[in-house]
Amino acid sequence: MRKPHSPKFSRGRAASNGKAKTESLTGIIDVTRRGVGYFTVQGLDRDIEIAPEQLHRALNGDTVRIETIGKRYGRSQGKVVEILERAKEKFVGTVRREEGKTLLYPDDRRMYTPIEIHSTEKLESDFKVAVKIVGWNEGEYPVGELLEKFGKKGEHEAEIAAIIFEQGFEAGFPARVEEEAEKIGRERDQLMEEKTKGRRDFRTTTTFTIDPVDAKDFDDALSVKELGNGDIEVGIHIADVSAFLPLGSATDAEAQKRGTSIYLVDRTVPMLPEVLSNDLCSLNEDVDRLTFSAVFVLSPEAEIKERWFGETVIHSHKRFSYEEAQKVLDEGAGPHVKELTILETLGKKLREGRFKEGAIEFDQEEIKFTLDEKGRPIGIRKKVRLETNLLIEDFMLLANREVAEYVYNLGKKLPEARRTFVYRIHDVPKAEKLEELGTFLRAIGYELNTNKNVTAKDINRLFDQLDGKPEENLIKTATIRSMAKAVYATKNIGHFGLSFRYYTHFTSPIRRYPDVMVHRILKGHLKGNPLSAQELQLYERLSIQSSEREVAAAEAERDSIKMKQVEYMSSKIGQEFDALVSGIAEWGMYVSENESKAEGLIRLKDINDDYYVADTANYRIVGEKKKRTFRLGDPIRVKLTGANLDERTLDFALA
Repeated sequence: MRKPHSPKFSRGRAASNGKAKTESLTGIIDVTRRGVGYFTVQGLDRDIEIAPEQLHRALNGDTVRIETIGKRYGRSQGKVVEILERAKEKFVGTVRREEGKTLLYPDDRRMYTPIEIHSTEKLESDFKVAVKIVGWNEGEYPVGELLEKFGKKGEHEAEIAAIIFEQGFEAGFPARVEEEAEKIGRERDQLMEEKTKGRRDFRTTTTFTIDPVDAKDFDDALSVKELGNGDIEVGIHIADVSAFLPLGSATDAEAQKRGTSIYLVDRTVPMLPEVLSNDLCSLNEDVDRLTFSAVFVLSPEAEIKERWFGETVIHSHKRFSYEEAQKVLDEGAGPHVKELTILETLGKKLREGRFKEGAIEFDQEEIKFTLDEKGRPIGIRKKVRLETNLLIEDFMLLANREVAEYVYNLGKKLPEARRTFVYRIHDVPKAEKLEELGTFLRAIGYELNTNKNVTAKDINRLFDQLDGKPEENLIKTATIRSMAKAVYATKNIGHFGLSFRYYTHFTSPIRRYPDVMVHRILKGHLKGNPLSAQELQLYERLSIQSSEREVAAAEAERDSIKMKQVEYMSSKIGQEFDALVSGIAEWGMYVSENESKAEGLIRLKDINDDYYVADTANYRIVGEKKKRTFRLGDPIRVKLTGANLDERTLDFALA
């Protein structure tokens, strides 16, 4: 295997035997499960197709050099001539013993070949394991070295462990990190005493946390104080993780590598060891904790009159769940009712201001599983967004925006090379993506004028038409997919979705590494010590890396939900459900079951009352004789006919 190196994206002409000219191109190849490669070239309407025999061991996502070799049925054909960089070397899958060989069949649907496992350990069929490709034998298969065994296929713990590994995370921590965590645990009292000195003291100010009922770590708290002139001081206090996470420590290096905590259906895989995430950095009830705070003096209309950022110490007087805090507000009685009511009033005004400026309201339905002692899903419910959820979001957004603007303005006074900050940016949607969205919307009876620059306000007007309708979630999902992905970057371009000129992530350092970076940079500015040149380079690299790890964490979370959706539905084969048409393809229509949000396929060949043809351009299927039509977004009654736990797919039929 060639040692990976940075790819160079270029194109050129190379002569072939002095007869026909072939085009040499370098870039990333997409490979399907059938082993057919596709190579995108800017300016060409269709990708260059690469037949399985021309892949020459290239895998999906690899950076390769290809040459064109003519056309087939009017489509440009190519062959891989060099693999420059492997995108992926580690694979998770299921063991099968075939013809004296031990093979891994990968879970990755883009991996078109089994991997032959070379191991002195005898592996049982139907076990989930992870391997690393270390070569390619003279036969047909790549060779894999055994890395980890997870357990029997289909068992909850084995499947969850496989999902965690597949996305590049680890459930446990390296020994060096555990050693540092133990040392912090032994010295916790001394550390707290030393690091409390010189901080602004909020311990006597009414302070509380509001989080999910099953939360294990608490990285934000709110304090409220009436100032006597009608103004209110609101403190947004964030766990001061950087006080206990020295740059250069093994724990910090591991946090950089992980980038984020991940939240699966049954567990959290934390970014930080428990002594930090659940204890010393967690803003637990009735204990002193070190925080980094954004403190605002607000008018009764939620106008910012003063702001202050700095290191603090707090004492949380109450740990609310969202439901508990909502009950206090609803009944107008209970712990800290006055402070909660003040925050609710101010939060609504902050929210109104955001939406007036054009912030997009992307709220979507989420589901949560109830699992039995073996991890099997026995119930499912939709998460409810309460006023208290929105309240917390209002103040976290305020802190994130104001910190970003403050540091941006400070940076203008510095030489350009010293202005680095970690922003959370969201670019404007690309014109072609918006055009696709417009076509999609028109096909199901909605309009978005894509002939002009679409603004966040335009999208909000669309969403206002959807409120409470069956297709609401479908259209919001399609709209999100049409947009650029929010990422971390050291150059600011603003946040389209929030309509903020400046935005960062400051409020969740227990769960996200970019927030730790933001704390360090802001602390440096406040102390008159901007970042060193070495730190600037580090944070530029980590901004990119953190964006990548965020995507991997989201994939792991989606994989765990998908697995439980299919497992939950697998006991309901033969039952009928209300659903929504969620996708149209040449081979059938995809439907999303209303309660579980599980998606499955109705194949055209299985619809017996007519011969149906897919009209993918107009997002519908049409019966040739009776002209019965199913459109994207249509409510539909379906019957579950099959569930494949290995492939995590569901089959439906019309009821």
